[in-house]
Amino acid sequence: MAELVFAGCYTGEAGNGTGITTFSRATTGELTEVAHLPLTSPSWLTRHPSLPVLYAANETATGGVTALSVDPSGALSVLGSAETGGAHPCHLAVTPDGRFLLCANYTGGSLAVFSLSASGIPEARTALVQHSGSGPRSDRQEAAHVHMAVPSPDGSLVSAVDLGTDEIRSYTLSPSGSLEPLAVSSLPPGTGPRQLVRRPGTDLAYVVGELAGTLVTVRETSPGAFEVVSSTPSTLSAPQVPNLVAHLELAGERLYLSNRGPDCVTEFALDDAAAVADQPCGAGPRHFALVDGTCYVAAQLDDAITAFTLTASGDAELRHYPTGSPTFVLPVSLP
Repeated sequence: MAELVFAGCYTGEAGNGTGITTFSRATTGELTEVAHLPLTSPSWLTRHPSLPVLYAANETATGGVTALSVDPSGALSVLGSAETGGAHPCHLAVTPDGRFLLCANYTGGSLAVFSLSASGIPEARTALVQHSGSGPRSDRQEAAHVHMAVPSPDGSLVSAVDLGTDEIRSYTLSPSGSLEPLAVSSLPPGTGPRQLVRRPGTDLAYVVGELAGTLVTVRETSPGAFEVVSSTPSTLSAPQVPNLVAHLELAGERLYLSNRGPDCVTEFALDDAAAVADQPCGAGPRHFALVDGTCYVAAQLDDAITAFTLTASGDAELRHYPTGSPTFVLPVSLP
């Protein structure tokens, strides 16, 4: 079994990276660079649920997505690409059945759907929904900014998280890949929602409030419709401006959330949504992933993947693996 970690990045004027770096991961958690593929600003990566295929969001003004074949060695090769229909795509997801690729166009303020071939290559854009609106933060919420596209567990719905309008807009995804409006859920003004993650086996979900520096707990009252249950500061640290909250992960009865500004990963107990520890993790923790008790962080401003062992005290040693302007960390196990 090959244990790999892929790191996406910003390139050109957006950052110091050059493409996707592949690391092998040892049983100790140590990383060793084994391959590299030049690619334009592959800022978000996701994997096909059943094929050795990755997808990269090319976060540019024209907007693109690239499908990549994964060799067991960790080497990547381009299978195909497509325009996303909106500027600066920042998030991708594949429906559980592997039939459709979902794309959030941040600056474009739109949600795109692509049909996928049997080999995982994007074939056609089957839907492009344009959002409109704004929020109270004129510097960041002057227009719609779709930041995440979340398929429901059965793939029949898509919920688009809009940072610009403080909304979660849900759609029915048809068998042909079209989108029909289903529900619009409002969040507190100025929240700046960035991500939405459902808690399995419950009707609860968690929202990253990037602009407000909050973790918002919501309840899915009906498919695709959410109401706010509570909101809590995203870190134990003293309030810091700006704190651009970034990424969250669920792991059992714990939730982990990265904070840019305080530059830490904060651990929460899910039962009471209470923060229990802050772990320093490097500058600009845009994304992170948890693997076998180790947290790997895309420390964008440190030009490195950082890693630490999860501990109750939050004082683990921090290890650094250089790579330019990392934005995403994707662990993959291959036969």
